[in-house]
Amino acid sequence: MQILVVLIIIASIALGFVVLIQDSKGGGLASNFAGSNQIMGVRKTTDLVEKVTWGLAIAILVLCLSCAFITKNSFDERYGNAVQTEQTTEE
Repeated sequence: MQILVVLIIIASIALGFVVLIQDSKGGGLASNFAGSNQIMGVRKTTDLVEKVTWGLAIAILVLCLSCAFITKNSFDERYGNAVQTEQTTEE
């Protein structure tokens, strides 16, 4: 459980850094290479940053759902699957 929480925190911080290197108007990291078409090229750099962004977002989603599922199972094992119902008295 704690490992999942640590992974969620690490992925969230990484996602924050990846989002910060992007430019909202399409420049970002790729704009640094606009003058010269280096090894990967401008378009491939933006594609890579976009894929990393989506990958981290999906990873955070999966980790959070896994954490919630494990927490629910742990709670059910500890306290049982007790359902509280209201009892009404008839007068």
